[in-house]
Amino acid sequence: MLLTARRIAVALSLVFGAVTASLPLALAAPAVAAPADDVRYAAIVVDANSGEVLYARRADEQRYPASITKIMTLYLVFEQLSQGKLKLTDTITISPRAAAQPPSKLGLAPGQKITVDEAIQALCIKSANDVALAVAEKIGGSEARFAALMTLRAQELGMTQSRFVNPHGLPDSRQLTSARDIAILSRAMMRDFPQYYSYFGQKSMTFRGQTMRNHNGLLHRMPGVDGIKTGFTNASGYNLAASAVRDGRRLITVVMGGSSTRSRDDNVADLLNTGFEVMRRRQAGEVINVAQNLFEHPTSPNGPVAYASLGPSAQPRDIGDVLSAAQASDSGVAVAATSRMRPIANPEESDPMAMVSGMDAKAKAKVVPAKTTPAKTAPAAKKKKKDPDAIWSVQVGAYKQKSLANNQLKQLSKKFAQHFAEAEGGVDAGGGWYRARFEGLTKSGAQQACKALKAKKIPCLVMAP
Repeated sequence: MLLTARRIAVALSLVFGAVTASLPLALAAPAVAAPADDVRYAAIVVDANSGEVLYARRADEQRYPASITKIMTLYLVFEQLSQGKLKLTDTITISPRAAAQPPSKLGLAPGQKITVDEAIQALCIKSANDVALAVAEKIGGSEARFAALMTLRAQELGMTQSRFVNPHGLPDSRQLTSARDIAILSRAMMRDFPQYYSYFGQKSMTFRGQTMRNHNGLLHRMPGVDGIKTGFTNASGYNLAASAVRDGRRLITVVMGGSSTRSRDDNVADLLNTGFEVMRRRQAGEVINVAQNLFEHPTSPNGPVAYASLGPSAQPRDIGDVLSAAQASDSGVAVAATSRMRPIANPEESDPMAMVSGMDAKAKAKVVPAKTTPAKTAPAAKKKKKDPDAIWSVQVGAYKQKSLANNQLKQLSKKFAQHFAEAEGGVDAGGGWYRARFEGLTKSGAQQACKALKAKKIPCLVMAP
């Protein structure tokens, strides 16, 4: 414990150019260790007022949203209310299809009715899938039409990595988002409908004699937290979009792909505490370039990391800029987002990596060989003749740093040697991303390899020649 504290103090002294060891340890921002073995993990911390991104890790990589989807469902409900198209006292009828949705749910029978106010509470607190579908049918006329409206609104808000096909977040490989997009949506929801935000901070609800507790555990144990939404499926891992206020400042933190409810909540709490500490120091007059070790332990796993800065070298996109750009050119955003979100015909090839895979001519440029270390094998008598059909590829990640792409190839070539023994690992650079790929596979070999990766919850994408 003492060693960890000393490491943090040394790291801070390097960042601030001051003798941080002389400061009380309570002033040192806590190190936040991200899950070491889960490639689904992604996170972002945003100043809700300015839109400044204080920290981002894999924030633009696509992920399955699970029930965080319901933030967008609620955004559209609030929109209808603010436009006078719905009232809180209006009723919603549960259809047979809505009643048949799997848990979490209220368990209403077909034909039963609830008010819009009850529906909002059920979505925020119980995360009720039956209610989500009933709301979609009420507003859109059908689930498909409502989902199309969700995607359109996402594009207008600048959520470039998102596509919705259902209103609740139940498993569907086509339903995708990113940590940054959820932060954009959360901030837009607070900005556009502040009169309804208090629903997300409601700790429990009583519905027809039954009291239900909010799934967001931080509401119950971390002062200042007043939202927003949890989510979980086996494919997504444990997701949480949270917001908190401290000393008049508000932060939004999104974590996706947590390994458990507790570890996810702890990670979000640490990120919030670190973010507030950074803001407090700035308020006190310190000029802080927030380096990675303010948010992570120096020995934490690799991953594209963006950090905030008060100086001219700051790189992260300002969410406020994204929203402004989207509002200035709605049609341009819609066209760009639609072109990147075309569905893939073969469901075996549908994957969260699609939107950072570069599926255009530039993405199929010459691949730079990765520095991978193949496993030692006994000398072969003859070199195996190359299969002429081995012209397919599998993409296993997209990163902001080439070293991270190489590291992913190295690890997977060992763990999945039976699938990639005959493949050549390489890194394709383009558009600011380094894409890790295994080339030289047959179509069936690529599909089998990707299937094996997905079985271990590792995103991948089968790429045609």
